[in-house]
Amino acid sequence: MAVHGDEGFQRAIHNIQNSPFRTKFERDVAEMQGNLGIGCISDYEPQPLLIQSHLGSFAITTVGKINNQDELLKLVYDKGHTHFQEMSGGQINATELIASLICKKDSIVEGIQYVQEIVDGSMTLVLMTKDAIYGARDRLGRTPLMIGKKEDDSAYCVAFESFSYINLGYRDYKELGPAEIVKVTPDKVEVLSPAREEMKICSFLWVYYGYPTSAYEGINVEAMRYNCGSMLAKRDAGSGVEPDIVAGVPDSGIAHAIGYANESGIPYARPFIKYTPTWPRSFMPTNQAQRNLIAKMKLIPVKALIENKKLLLIDDSIVRGTQLRETTEFLYQSGAKEVHIRPACPPLLYGCKYLNFSRSKSEMDLITRRIIKEREGDHVSKELLDDYATPDSKNYKEMLDEICKIQNFTTLRYHRLDDLEESIGLPSCKLCTYCFNGKE
Repeated sequence: MAVHGDEGFQRAIHNIQNSPFRTKFERDVAEMQGNLGIGCISDYEPQPLLIQSHLGSFAITTVGKINNQDELLKLVYDKGHTHFQEMSGGQINATELIASLICKKDSIVEGIQYVQEIVDGSMTLVLMTKDAIYGARDRLGRTPLMIGKKEDDSAYCVAFESFSYINLGYRDYKELGPAEIVKVTPDKVEVLSPAREEMKICSFLWVYYGYPTSAYEGINVEAMRYNCGSMLAKRDAGSGVEPDIVAGVPDSGIAHAIGYANESGIPYARPFIKYTPTWPRSFMPTNQAQRNLIAKMKLIPVKALIENKKLLLIDDSIVRGTQLRETTEFLYQSGAKEVHIRPACPPLLYGCKYLNFSRSKSEMDLITRRIIKEREGDHVSKELLDDYATPDSKNYKEMLDEICKIQNFTTLRYHRLDDLEESIGLPSCKLCTYCFNGKE
């Protein structure tokens, strides 16, 4: 986090891989002084950064992914930039690169607009000067950015998640549109660059990433997940699958499961409980084996709700399949008779090009792509992948049969893409579904 006050800019950064962020920042919050501040939780690089430039001093934090980083580095080197701080593994801090690009222009707004146009991928950012906070949403709105207003009209805030300011006495004031840039001061929000019409907001925000109380484009995450579960139940009606209980993999699968239970009339239950003390979020460690261990150790079985029961289990998605396979085996070992799996999104066929939310380094990490490779070889055309993404195709059904067999599920049915889009409620053209169908 970074703040600005009478003593200028102050910054504190801590590693929260193995502990909640509040415990790490309690002393900093008590000691820092100022009336402007920004902060973030970053999985990849230290943020916020403090920058001194011809535009003045500022702090900056970003959310996004830069696919053309090498090209942009060459650009800034050719224009006289001499060096960047190198992180572990030879990588540079993407936020530092963005700051450098902003500083190539004559004003902060021009610099942000330059970044929006030149970055291949996505980039949403918050930038703080000594006088104001600038908020800029990604050019295609792939990630959200919200403005909250203090209930006594004394201040504004900028946030990725709308829930973050509710208990601080703020109310929703404005959601930035794609490419929109605003300047926020204690007494007003000034639009410096208007929103564009074209939008491709990430559909996975509602499926998994988003906090239940958040809303994007006016659509609440928890309510969408109920819709999602309801549509999964409708697809299952008359299929012959008759579970005793419906359960969700904590935490993101729970709301989907409640929606399924409400629609189907099958009781919702919690056959395992998530034990969070002493364990970090399972996606945070960089080592896959450690992530698997954390995910396993955090789930504690309730044997009375598992033994001799037929379970229908909803998870937000299947990526590698490792954790869900272990969860399934864990249920069988606890006495489950059947384990039916219903992922709350379509099969993941492509690695995300636009956000850094996943630890996957290769599309071959995806269980779907490994199966397709075994069936089709190393070179698979886009047309063939399209067929594997089509729920009514023979290839799609055979891929699911193979996943079901490998994972030892009793049955497997994914959420269909058309049902997912209906669950969200936005027009298809406004949603990014690249990871499901490869469409830009």
